[in-house]
Amino acid sequence: MSCRVRRLSNLTDPDIEGLAAVLFDCVEGGASVGFMHPFTLSQALAWWRGLAADVEAGRRVLLVAEDEYGIVGTVHLVLAMPDNQPHRADLCKMLVMRRARKQGVGAALMDAAEREARASGKTLLVLDTASQDAERLYARMGWTRLGVVPGFALLPEGGLCHTTYFYRELTIAG
Repeated sequence: MSCRVRRLSNLTDPDIEGLAAVLFDCVEGGASVGFMHPFTLSQALAWWRGLAADVEAGRRVLLVAEDEYGIVGTVHLVLAMPDNQPHRADLCKMLVMRRARKQGVGAALMDAAEREARASGKTLLVLDTASQDAERLYARMGWTRLGVVPGFALLPEGGLCHTTYFYRELTIAG
């Protein structure tokens, strides 16, 4: 699949609608990304609108992957960290629509996120995932698996799932 990854500095209504469609698709597909069924498109729209101020203020880097039909994936970096962690960022909400999975979209988003982190002076990234497919992607891309927390979260339809933590050390080109 051919996709283009770009950074959003502000969220337009079409961007929010595209991001909400990705989030809705992922939750409908059973992804444990913080939301429970029943989950509505209105809830997804509200969640992305709530993130807009952090994106516009530069506290988060928001990336989207697009194909010829629109946004098919997203990931964001939380740059705003406590004073004792200025070197670190959290990688969050790595989401790819079901129709675009296993076609390189996730890897393209991860590459772009790492470039953005380096450009922001970050040397350590941390993430967590409840997806075994995502675990394989992160391991393939050189992330280090820390371990599993059993029963960490609920799946959208109920039932506990584990969460696996990963980290990645980055070098900043001098």
